[in-house]
Amino acid sequence: MSGHNKFSKIKHIKAKNDAQKSKSFGKFVRLITVESKKAKGNILSPGLAAAIDKARKENMPNDTIDRAVKKGATDNSAAMEMNLYEAYGPGGIAILIEALTDNKNKTAQELKHILALNEIELAAPGSASWAFTKSHEGWQPTSTMPLEDADIEKLSKVVEDLENNDDVQNVYTNAE
Repeated sequence: MSGHNKFSKIKHIKAKNDAQKSKSFGKFVRLITVESKKAKGNILSPGLAAAIDKARKENMPNDTIDRAVKKGATDNSAAMEMNLYEAYGPGGIAILIEALTDNKNKTAQELKHILALNEIELAAPGSASWAFTKSHEGWQPTSTMPLEDADIEKLSKVVEDLENNDDVQNVYTNAE
């Protein structure tokens, strides 16, 4: 019975998990690099400390965190900026998309494409953010809306597609 060892059974699962970790670690590296650049490498600054804490909660190795901090403190490459995109999803749900990018035009077009595939359009700035308040943990909905089962499925597909984009950091909705 060749090919029936334990590793052959788990290698596909491990590859999928490793790909997910790599994607999330890449997002954290970008965030830490930007915060490190703002703080000039000072680990005690609130923004950088919060980014490092988020990365540690996801079990990101300390070596990788240290390299990202050093890269941000010494890097002179293109400036990364955080942009907030707004949309209304299935059932009239407000969606906020935080993206960290060095090319906001490219990111906006990618997000428009993802949303268009799901029959959603980007909204004007301020049109969906009224339904949220900014806190130190992110955007918290001030009021929530109930959804039907079909709309929940559509919303989860949209959020998954958005989170698969490399530039998207967080997606917030006011769905119950």
